[in-house]
Amino acid sequence: MRLLLAEDEQALSKALKAILERNHYSVDVVYDGQTALEYLEADNYDGMILDIMMPKVDGITVL
Repeated sequence: MRLLLAEDEQALSKALKAILERNHYSVDVVYDGQTALEYLEADNYDGMILDIMMPKVDGITVL
């Protein structure tokens, strides 16, 4: 399963990515909402994990 993780706190992103990959998920990580939108337009994902308060574009808008 391929996931997009959008979280602006890099330490938290790193930890979440490690946990998800240990559980056999493929994870792309971005650090702001604008980049999340760009990734979503360029590729297909099975799911998203979105931070609500991110720089540029918030998680609700991305959703």
